[in-house]
Formats: sequence, structure tokens, C-alpha cells
Amino acid sequence: MAYSSHVSTGWESLDAIIDHLRTGDNVVWQVDSIDDYQRVVTPFVNAALARNDRVVYMRFGRHTALVEERPDLAVYHLQTENSFESFSVQVHNIITREGRDVCYVFDSLSDLLHLWATDRMIGDFFFVTCPYLFQLNTIAYFALLRNHHSYKSIARIRETTQVLIDVHNYKGQICVHPIKVEHRYSPTMFFPHIKEKDALAPVINSVEATRLFSHLSRSSTAGAQRHLDYWDRLFMEARTLLESDAGPAERQDMVQQLSRLMLTRNKRMLALIREYFSLEDLLQIKERMIGTGFIGGKSVGMLLARNILAREEGFDWQGVLEHHDSFYIGSDVFYSFIVQNGWWQTFMAHKTGEGYFDRAKELKEKIPHGSFPDEIVERLTLMLEYFGQSPIIVRSSSLLEDAFGSAFAGKYDSFFCVNQGSPEKRYREFEGAMLRVFESTMGEDALAYRRQRGLDRSDEQMALLVQRVSGAYHKSYFFPELAGVGLSRNPFVWKKGMDPGAGMARLVFGLGTRAVNRVENDYPRIVAMDDPLVKPLAGTEDIRRFSQRFVDLLNLEENRLETVSLEGLLEKEVPGRIDLVGVRDTEAAQRLREMGRPEKAHWILTFDPFLSQTPFVTTMRRLLSRLETVYESPVDVEFTVNFAENQAMQVNLVQCRPFQGLDDSVGRRIPETIDRRDTVLRVAGNFMGGAVWRPISRIILVDPEPYVALSMSEKYSVARLVGKLNRLIKDREAQATLLMGPGRWGTHSPAMGVPVSFAEINQVSAIAEISYQSGSLIPDLSFGTHFFHDLIETGIFYLAVYPEDPEVVFNPEWIYALPNQLPALVPEAARFSHVVNVVDTVGTGLVLQSDMVTQVAACYLAPKAG
Repeated sequence: MAYSSHVSTGWESLDAIIDHLRTGDNVVWQVDSIDDYQRVVTPFVNAALARNDRVVYMRFGRHTALVEERPDLAVYHLQTENSFESFSVQVHNIITREGRDVCYVFDSLSDLLHLWATDRMIGDFFFVTCPYLFQLNTIAYFALLRNHHSYKSIARIRETTQVLIDVHNYKGQICVHPIKVEHRYSPTMFFPHIKEKDALAPVINSVEATRLFSHLSRSSTAGAQRHLDYWDRLFMEARTLLESDAGPAERQDMVQQLSRLMLTRNKRMLALIREYFSLEDLLQIKERMIGTGFIGGKSVGMLLARNILAREEGFDWQGVLEHHDSFYIGSDVFYSFIVQNGWWQTFMAHKTGEGYFDRAKELKEKIPHGSFPDEIVERLTLMLEYFGQSPIIVRSSSLLEDAFGSAFAGKYDSFFCVNQGSPEKRYREFEGAMLRVFESTMGEDALAYRRQRGLDRSDEQMALLVQRVSGAYHKSYFFPELAGVGLSRNPFVWKKGMDPGAGMARLVFGLGTRAVNRVENDYPRIVAMDDPLVKPLAGTEDIRRFSQRFVDLLNLEENRLETVSLEGLLEKEVPGRIDLVGVRDTEAAQRLREMGRPEKAHWILTFDPFLSQTPFVTTMRRLLSRLETVYESPVDVEFTVNFAENQAMQVNLVQCRPFQGLDDSVGRRIPETIDRRDTVLRVAGNFMGGAVWRPISRIILVDPEPYVALSMSEKYSVARLVGKLNRLIKDREAQATLLMGPGRWGTHSPAMGVPVSFAEINQVSAIAEISYQSGSLIPDLSFGTHFFHDLIETGIFYLAVYPEDPEVVFNPEWIYALPNQLPALVPEAARFSHVVNVVDTVGTGLVLQSDMVTQVAACYLAPKAG
């Protein structure tokens, strides 16, 4: 571009009216048709090319091309099948590559409505793109079709752009009316101008001006609907269609259109939505939606599962399922939040390879200090008025969450709002919870998860699901009777003869947080649906030791989530169906009598009465089987259980997602004649990962005894060391690694195991949790938890090793006999060589194998062929 600040539009008469264009100008043309826009684009492009300026055409509209392709014109055909983020990133990257002093022509922005269905996002796109173009000293042409957008959207674009010009057709003539021309002025600049031959003459005469504007006002369709966003007008059309005599096919077309704008673009999910959602369903969702965009994977999964069950004949799901009155905060709210707080450039830098983690950290620090626009604040306030002082939970519901192959289990946060206090206080706490969920999108574990699955460049907007907490008031506490996780396939069969297809559940008393997280020094009840009263650990002392002893609940007086001991809760005489979830600990009562101490009730939460005296098992088996059948995939659900006044059991289905299936094929058999000295470990049951046969190239063993002797800070150092060793694994298939250690991997407390994050073990092929009784380090059969989902999705085989079990073989001496490679691999960590053993086993014939027939898994030296 010529470096003069004055640039021609290619139309000499228009140049005279607006005193030429200026470098940095964004020029918005408001037109009646694309033909009118093309009339102003053509001379601009021709003049720019004649000056030897660089001209770029951004092609994305459904309308005819504005300019013909030619060698001296750069044309970019933009991908439009994805959302605001993908489109904006494409444009941003092109502008960055093209650099300074470029002339741009964009297709009509109005064509983006068929992609995003909202004026707000078009305004956001312009708001982030226009300043960047200005910064690079460019000139850019944009168009908007008149009467297609809300007044508010046009006002926002007018405020952002440097030049805004109306183009009308008047009695077969072109009328050009400058509305805004920044930093320029002439006595007739803002009059309408009629084209006469090649010249534009101002309409100054009052008679002609009145006649002109009367004509324009009659031809305009501006009315009450122009006060609404296109999104609202679209749903008004859908409501009108529903109330009309339109046939099923026409309604189904509208369901498909709205589903792609509001529910998902995932083809597998859309196929299910077409079958199980009606137009009425979508309009009901819209009524409870704040903002625009998608409601996110978690919301879709919950609603889809409920609809699947409601449409099943032969069972009264309406009588069993607790109703819900959830609200949905649309995914566009997240993008608008980033845009309007001025962080879009930082967000763009985060989407690059080099800025992926660093700029995310910067955003993570900024997000808690952001603010929402007034209209969103107003809608949130009305929602809170609806809930009153009932406890609610703000749950993440991102676009990719709970999808086929990407559960994002535990990667994003959810927060309870106990919701007590003044309206102002309740709003502050709710907004704080929203911001913390948004902040979790930039968490290191979530970022690593996305990158490992090749999703780091994918759109990942954060929508929110706001649910009423299921439960009841118990004096100053609020919690459900039970909560848990259900899986339609039992991945961890611990007893021969169990049917994996019957499913399993993980039950807790109180809030379900203890079911989905690996909690410290506490154990939920694991239930095999085909044999619900059988426990993985059967001795009385084991049942007492490995049972739930703490309860998560909402403290209404202190307005917070709290963990209390079961004993302490019962001492306050909190009512509840304790007789259904527990049995009296008569041995503990006897010990108190023998010690001469006052007797008090002691309970062990076995859940046996609940499992044997209620229809829970048959109901849950039916629920899981039905959902798996329709999904054509194993599913995982989260639920609560309460009892109505008539004692009828009510199940609240709060979440449903597919999870990656396990390979339960028979596979090859483990040889029966393997020498014990050639066996590193062997377990009966207590493994997860289906049928595997995998050569092992490396073993990393955190030795239980010296680990227990370390200080707290040293244990954390060992966890970080494991992370470094994990990052040295460049190819999980070529360098299959078995990671072994005491207690629970991924625990928060070093007293329970090795406190690694999942990102610090995500490259290994198998992990073993070793029981170390003297250190109270016990594996956790964690299926159903977020940790479990990480293992399944990453394809990490899992074993729980109990050396004290006579059927278990654990032979660490085999490992000790090999050279420890730790000092060579991580020299600065050599001081931990007595704790962390790293041995290379390439060429030894070491394999990890599981036998689904005998339910045995072993790591052993395979006999050489021949």
C-alpha cells in the first residue's frame, strides 16, 4: 500500500465526500443487497491493484463472489463449519501472516448468522478483528445486510469501526449516505448522496430529502423485532412453527437446525438427538438458557439420557426419576467474556504452540478479575431469584466434555453454592463460582489432556450447567441420602464368575463428591450389579477399615461445603435413613462396654440394607442397560438417591456420558508353567484394562519401604521426579513403561500414595498400585472416578497388587538385580536412587498380559519360541 495516509475508494466522487480513506480505516457498508456491496468493492479493489497494493479477499459467504480470482489478488477460502473461535483464529492468523499495509475485502458479515445464529458473536468478531487491522495500518471493507441485525449489534459495530456508510436503492439510483467518518468533516459529508452518472450529488433540498427518507422508511422492515438478537428471532420462528399446523418433516428440519446451533455438532450425538428430542424439548431448553451458543456436553448428556429413559415403554421412569429445573449458560458467554474484558489477543496467543501453556497461565490469573455485561448480570440475577435460597451447583459443560472419546472427567471444576445470605452476597458467590469454572479451562491438567488427544487446536468453549442440588434439609445440613456413579460395564471384576456386562456402582452417603474423586483415607462402597452384596474385601475388620467414614455435605449455617465424620454427624442426631445405608458395629459397642465407657451407636456404612431392601439394583441395571443399548457404547452416569414422603425411591440422574470401551475379548492365555523367579508380578482379579499382551521396555518402581521413610517434601519431590521420567517417554507404544508404587497414584496426600497429577503419568502404559500395610498405603479400586476415566481414555492398564495375598506374586528382587538408570536419566535426582528404580527391560522378553478367562494378569519373562 502506498504509505500516504490518504487512500482512494476508487470512486473519485466518494473520495471527495469523505475526504478519502485513511490507512487504518475499517469501512462498514450497510446495504440492501450483495449487488450494492459489489458496486463499491470493485472500484476499491481495482484502484488498490493499480497502486500495486497487496489486496486480500476473505471468502466465506454463501453469496456470489465479490471479485473474480486473478493472479494479483490473494483469496482465502475460510472454513466455516466450526464455531466463532475457529473462524476468528483463521482470520487472525491470516492477518498476522499478511502483515502491515494490506487492503482487505470481507464477504458479508450477515452470512455468519447461519453459522452462529447470534448478532452478539458477529459483534464480538468485529470487535476483536477491527482493532487488529487498525493496528497493522490496513484498510478493510465489510458489509452488513440492512434489517438483518439488532439495533444493539449495529450500534456496537458503529462504535468500533472508523467508517460506516449506508447504501440504498432509490428509484433505480444508488444513494450513498455516510453515517460515521472518523476524524474527517465537510459541510455536506453526512448528507445522503444520489448517484447521477458517475458523480454523487448531496440531497440538500428539504423537499427532496423528505421524499427520499420517506421512501427509505417505508421500504425498511425495521420494527419491534429489530430490538431482539437474531437468536431470539429464530426461536420466535420456531415457536410459531410449533403452534402452526406444520407437518412432522418441517418440525424435524427445525429440530436439526436448532440442535446444531444449541446442542452439538457431533454427528453421533446429533443422530441420537434427532430421535429423542422434539421441537418442544428444544424450546423448553431455550427458555432456561442464559446467553447464546451451545449448552455444552454435560448438559446435553444429562438431557439426552432423561429423554431416552422417558421414551422407554413398559417402565414408569417418570415415577422413578427426580425432576430437574436446571439452567444453561450458553458457550458464547465465555467468548464474549474474553472479548469484552480485552483478553482476545492473549487468547489467540494461547492457541499457538509456543504460547499454549504460558499464555494460558496469564489468562488463568486474569479470569477471576473479569466482569460480565449488564444484560448477562441481569439474567443471572433473575435465575438466582428463581432458586431463592436453595443450594445450587455450577457445573462445567464445555463443548468437548462428556463426548465420545473425550470425557474430560475432572479436568474442569464444578462448585457448590450453598446460596445463603442476602441477594447481593448470593450473587457475588455465584459469579465467583462461574469465574472459577472459566478459570479451570486454563488449568495445566486440562491443557495437557487436550493436547494429548489432539484437541489443543479445537474449539473448546465453556458453557455452564446450573442445577438445584438434589437432597434434603437435615437441621443445619443439606445433602442427599445417597449419591454415586454407575457404569454399564464393570471394568474391575474381582471374583470369578462375575458378569462385566451387568455393570457396577460406586456408592457414598451424602454428596457425590466422594464418589467421583479419590478421597483420602476413605472408601466408597463398590457394587457389582450381578452380585451386589459381595464385597472386594470380605473380612469384618477389612469391611470396617475400608468403608466410608466421612461425609460431604453443605453446611447451611456456615454457607460452605464441609466434610464431617460420620460419627460426628450422628452425634448431632441428624435424621436420615442411616438404617438403610449402614449396619450397627456391635464389636465397637462391645469394646466400649468392656472399657467401661458410655455406649453410643457406631455404624459401618455397608449399604447392604439399601441394596437388598430397595429396588435400586434392578432399577439401576435397567437404567444402565437401556442407555448403553441406545448409545451403542458403555456409559457412565452420576446420580443421587432420595426418598419421597411416601418412602418411594427417587433417582436424580445428573450426568451421563459414554466412556471408551475396554477390550474384554478372550485373547491369548497366560502360560501356566512360568517359573516364579521369572515373574515380576501376578494378580488374580484386581486389574483393569481388558485383554492385553504388551512387551514392556521399562519399569519404574517407587519402592514402598524407603518411600514411607521420606519426609513430606521429599515425597512431593519423588512425585515431580516421576513426572520428569514420564516426559522422557516419547512413544508409548515403542517404549511401553510399567509404573509401580505404593498406595494410590494421583492422591492429594503423600500419606496415601504418590501425589502426582495425571499429566505426570500420562505416558506410561500400565500402572500398579502396591499395598504396603505397615505404611497404611492401600490401593483404591477407583473405577467410576475421574482418575478411572483418565486411565481408560489414555489406554493405561491398571493393577492393584496386594503382596500379603498368598495368590499374589510380587518379585521386586527381579527389578533390583538390574542396573538402576535413574542417575543417568535424571542426574540431579540421583539422591533418590534408593527409592526410585528405573530399569530398562528391552531384549529381556518381559511382557504384561491379562487373561480374561482366568481373570489373571501377570508381568513375566515370556518363554522364547522354539
